[in-house]
Amino acid sequence: MPDIPFGFALPGGQPPDPNDPAQMQQFMSQLQHLLSAPGSGPVNWDLARQVAASQLAANGDPAVSPFDRNTVEEALRIADLWLEPATSWPSGIRTSVAWNRNEWIYKTLDVWRKLCDPVASRMVGAMGDLVPPEARAQLGPMQSMVATLGGALFGGQLGQALGSLAAEVLSAGDIGLPLGPAGTAALVPANIKVYGEGLELPEDEVRLYVALREAAHQRLFQHVPWLRGHVLTAVENYAAGIRVNREAIEEAMGRVDPTDPESMQAIALEGIFTPEDTPAQKASLARLETVLALVEGWVCHVVDETAADRLPNVVRLSEAFRRRRAAGGPAEQTFAALVGLELRPRRLREATVLWAALTEQRGIAGRDAVWGHPDLLPSDDDFAHPEAFAATGSDLDDELATFDFTAPGAPEEPTPGEDDDKRS
Repeated sequence: MPDIPFGFALPGGQPPDPNDPAQMQQFMSQLQHLLSAPGSGPVNWDLARQVAASQLAANGDPAVSPFDRNTVEEALRIADLWLEPATSWPSGIRTSVAWNRNEWIYKTLDVWRKLCDPVASRMVGAMGDLVPPEARAQLGPMQSMVATLGGALFGGQLGQALGSLAAEVLSAGDIGLPLGPAGTAALVPANIKVYGEGLELPEDEVRLYVALREAAHQRLFQHVPWLRGHVLTAVENYAAGIRVNREAIEEAMGRVDPTDPESMQAIALEGIFTPEDTPAQKASLARLETVLALVEGWVCHVVDETAADRLPNVVRLSEAFRRRRAAGGPAEQTFAALVGLELRPRRLREATVLWAALTEQRGIAGRDAVWGHPDLLPSDDDFAHPEAFAATGSDLDDELATFDFTAPGAPEEPTPGEDDDKRS
């Protein structure tokens, strides 16, 4: 699909033809409407949603059929049943659903907003700083247009990235973050079908393996109440240390000719955000990579133990998913280039071995009790010595008694109506 100016397109997802006066008039009218619309933050999320929808419409977004819904619900039901003896928690699923690609974007947009707005606000501020101080007073109200333009620019390209990601993800928790509504297990049948064809494995077996991963992900986040906030805070803290390359912004904006819409298509934000090379940022990155690896490692270990005697191709599926999560897909790499944030659990194999060692030393209940408080989790250094970590501190009741569960980051009280879901 060709680049879209500011991620903005005519209906159908195509950029305007500069040689077609009617298309150009329509494009300029829409662009004027865009720039005059009031903004509600550093990212124009309405535009991001429109761009993602246009991209999916152009590339195809198969509707979810009644058959798809039934097979997804059945796969998640079976997966949840299989997981019962493999974890110390009951089901974390309240609702089982099948999403098309557009629904995945719509249902996860609130979390993307939380993650991306802080980074985008620094880009918009940097764009405003490009205006010389002596000229700002003369611009007056025109200054707000710079912020609007920045929000549109970021929203358009973020929409393209999310549209691409929506064409690859297999479930709500596929990339390790709690993106969807709590308690909602969701699979994306169209993407599972394509992924299964690439592996040359039966679709029903791939679907069931994905359902196991999704159900395990839901159990973990539903019954470890502090974990959702802990993961998102780790992402936010790392994002807070991402700096804006003002020279890259200035160079990109310098290529824009307001009289030539084609020049707007050349704007690319990749490379504008880079992590700061400071001890604090390196520590933030280590914490983020550790928590992502621990979440993914627990899911991999539990799912592989559960499926070992049930799915004929579990070894191939396990290795394929491990490589997929460790490397990240093309869309995930695009997203990382856009916002400077990688969501890959780099030490996935080590984390999986660590959870296996904990299961062997402490049993299933002892393994899952490690999630009782963030201070009980293995550190990055423990990855190198899983057996030693598993062998120490086995009396978790004594350890838990020393923690102040009212402190920041401690487990939260269940919300009304969730008591049954929070039982352990």
